[in-house]
Amino acid sequence: MDAPPDNDVLWARALHYTHKDGSPGLEGVSLGVRQGEILAVAGPSGSGKTTLLRCLSGMVRVRQGEVWFNSTPVHTLGPLARERLRRDRFGWIDPAPVLVPELNAWENTALPLMLRGTSRRRAKVAAQEWLDRLDIGDLARKRPHRLRRAELQRVCIARALAPAPTVLFADEPAAPLHRADRVHVLRTLTTAARSHGITVVLATHDPETAALADRTVALLDGRCVKSVHLPPVGDTTEGRTTCSLSV
Repeated sequence: MDAPPDNDVLWARALHYTHKDGSPGLEGVSLGVRQGEILAVAGPSGSGKTTLLRCLSGMVRVRQGEVWFNSTPVHTLGPLARERLRRDRFGWIDPAPVLVPELNAWENTALPLMLRGTSRRRAKVAAQEWLDRLDIGDLARKRPHRLRRAELQRVCIARALAPAPTVLFADEPAAPLHRADRVHVLRTLTTAARSHGITVVLATHDPETAALADRTVALLDGRCVKSVHLPPVGDTTEGRTTCSLSV
């Protein structure tokens, strides 16, 4: 069992996953994600994007293959160890906003910090800062039932960013938003990730969303079909392909 390359914070090799109904989810996907990189996982509905994020984050165990986070073999960890890893090092954004109904917006945002042992006062300050950055700071004391769907999703994004995770997994994070809101929120997310050195693995079917990433890996029927590196403006060098052609 080989350890991942030193510059890859996430590394997966020959991942296979089968859904409970017996249908294949992933068929031999291999990839590496560098520290601080924003990687878009693109493809149509049913291509395996969410399944790949769930396997990389340790939310589910792969049937076959390896998943490494730095020097930790995620594929060998038990349920409790994977849960601790997700709590302490990973962030997650779902396509549909899910918040604790009894807590207001800032309390929902601060919850991951307080679960890590951060004091309520410090957690509240951090939560308010992220709510302000996402233009919903004035809604901090409102509970979820008083917020619109787009506002709920912004709270979920703030909650994922507030603990400054090492890796943020974002599964169609702007799906509930209108186009104007989507562009603003995604730019806030990617700018914040880069300024804080957060690695992002972003699942999307939208080309405009994928264009905000440093590199795009495309999936089709659970297989990795290509990897495209987007060079900086003015750089005409050919991009590095890191995901094996497997069609």
